Amino acid sequence: MTTTIAHLPSPELEKNPLISFGKGIATYQEVKPENVAPAIDFLLERAQLAVDKAVSKATAATWDALVEPLEDATETLSRSWSIISHLNSVADTPSLRDAYGQMLPKVTAFFSSLGQNLALYQKFKELNHSADFAMLSIAQKKVIENSLRDFRLGGAELPDLEKPRFAQIQDEQAVLGKAFSDHVLDATDGFIYVVQETSELAGLPGDAIAAAADLAEQKNLQGWAFSLHFPSYYPLMQYSENRPLRRLMYEAYVTRASELASQFGNGKSEWDNTENMLSQLRLRDEEARMLNFDNYAALSLAPKMARDVPEVDQFLRNIATRAKPFAEKDWQELKLFAQSSLNLDNGLEPWDIAFASEKLKQERYAFSENELKQYFPLPKVLEGLFGVIQTLFGVQIKTASLPTWHDDVQSFSVNDVAGEILAHFYLDPYARQGKRGGAWMDDARGRRELPNGEIQTPVAYLVCNFAAPVKVDGILRQPTITHDDVITLFHESGHGLHHLLTQVGALGVSGINGVEWDAVELPSQFMENFCWEWEVLKNMTAHVDTGNALPRDLFDKILAAKNFQNGLATLRQAVFSLTDWRLHSSFNAQKAQGLAVLELSRAIANEYNVIPQAEISRWPNTFSHIFAGGYAAGYYSYKWAEVLSADVYAAFEEAAKLTGSVLDLETGIRYRTEILEVGGSRPAAESFKAFRGREPSIDALLRHGGLVAH
Repeated sequence: MTTTIAHLPSPELEKNPLISFGKGIATYQEVKPENVAPAIDFLLERAQLAVDKAVSKATAATWDALVEPLEDATETLSRSWSIISHLNSVADTPSLRDAYGQMLPKVTAFFSSLGQNLALYQKFKELNHSADFAMLSIAQKKVIENSLRDFRLGGAELPDLEKPRFAQIQDEQAVLGKAFSDHVLDATDGFIYVVQETSELAGLPGDAIAAAADLAEQKNLQGWAFSLHFPSYYPLMQYSENRPLRRLMYEAYVTRASELASQFGNGKSEWDNTENMLSQLRLRDEEARMLNFDNYAALSLAPKMARDVPEVDQFLRNIATRAKPFAEKDWQELKLFAQSSLNLDNGLEPWDIAFASEKLKQERYAFSENELKQYFPLPKVLEGLFGVIQTLFGVQIKTASLPTWHDDVQSFSVNDVAGEILAHFYLDPYARQGKRGGAWMDDARGRRELPNGEIQTPVAYLVCNFAAPVKVDGILRQPTITHDDVITLFHESGHGLHHLLTQVGALGVSGINGVEWDAVELPSQFMENFCWEWEVLKNMTAHVDTGNALPRDLFDKILAAKNFQNGLATLRQAVFSLTDWRLHSSFNAQKAQGLAVLELSRAIANEYNVIPQAEISRWPNTFSHIFAGGYAAGYYSYKWAEVLSADVYAAFEEAAKLTGSVLDLETGIRYRTEILEVGGSRPAAESFKAFRGREPSIDALLRHGGLVAH
């Protein structure tokens, strides 16, 4: 019996903003929770029709007959689902969350079934071994090769009796990952502390006080309100002279989404992620063993640059070992300073570290982060960032007017020198209620050559969580961001450029698609380096009150302070990475109970870290990168890619010795051509060698980080 499903949406569905955008841009503010289920159900049916046709005996195993129609249907589904996922991250409401959660198992099940479809796998193998394969482009061949690998990793070769369990594992992981993220957001949103007396605000900079007053007003509270969102939390930890307040905020922050939350805030027991982590680790381990891998870490390496589990473990131990002497020196200096200059009772406590570090930095380099922040109004920073991109890569960035999901969101086009539009991107800069913390770039639409020969241009989301502009004396003040925020903005723009400047027409390997996970951070970390160049900063700073550019002597101070406590920072990242890696490579998740994840993190911290982990700290419970963000057994990739990015940037430093400028167009165009434009169409190691002419070296990273003995 044949079931007929309409290929075209009904007149009512045609008006649904999750379908009506076609190949265009979504009208985000028109998307309502009630649009989600009808649109996704229809698109799932249409995608399944495409799969059924693809595996039909009548369908030839060619790119045009097999791959293109399947890609068209699954891309439409993916793009609609990505709109919902995006809104769930940046404009969360209870009803949208429910609608997203309702459809998540269905979408997960579809893509899981796609990876397990043995008939489809056979079709791709047939194409791979056909005479037509030789006629495909390099990018198209890479799509087929990656697809065959992904079929194997997706369980296509599993016995039929095991496939339902494998699909169930994917579904359960997706649900748990969403729950983990929801719990972190709820625990962060759910804590507000109100200060009633001005004396309790001692030490805080004016903009932090103004932001606290603004938050209190939004919440209809009297006084000054502080939250656990980073733009509110961290300035308080850095500057507040109110030690009890620092302690209160610290304890609430490090116990979020844990069994201790209710003791230190207003956390709810249902937000506790302790069992969620163990459940995810058990499922990942089961998945790996079903696919004949020793552990999930080994499985995760199948599409990455690193060759095996011991290589990554050795890489991380090497980084930690190199950094530890510098971290010990940093820690001893901080403790001595706190003892001699800050008169802290009972020694240096965890809630004192950011405060003491900022005071030491001010004393040593004679500037404060808040003083520096006044030179970085966001509009001026954007002007400077765009100037770097335009100078290096031969493009133009212009303001656009795409439909957005919030009034604060801006949109831009990326044009070539002739004015032709190459891509678009959104910038969502500010933290707000209902928006997930952190910063990220995401794919709104990928570059693709359509069957009619037209080019579908890419679109990216750039999302940050900077402090929003606030009113001071009744006047809306320009938003200023810290130098760390500037680095974050450049970092995410690097991801964006990788996605936006690709010249690959095969969607599966265009932009960031198909790039090995441990190489995908190369372009983002590469861009961070420009934040430490005088020729860049002098053109992207203007004091928020006077309009004066950053003084050269202040720049010299921040450059001197660049590697301040970098030993501690590097060791911290190594401990995070080792925790992630060993949770997935040597942790017995099946036998683990209760606080076992915390215990492993403590064991690694005790072995490598120099700062004792606070007894109440439950930081793994908010480690969203690995439990909700796709970095499971992949957090090491930040350091792995940093080796690559530092070495790539060294080529610009070498060019500067000849031209006098790191903004060297010739080197920039070569980087654009050999790394950004090729996307995932060839192995990252080949792209690196094509640009650099040799294998990567760790030397540039250690030199840039001040981790070389003099």
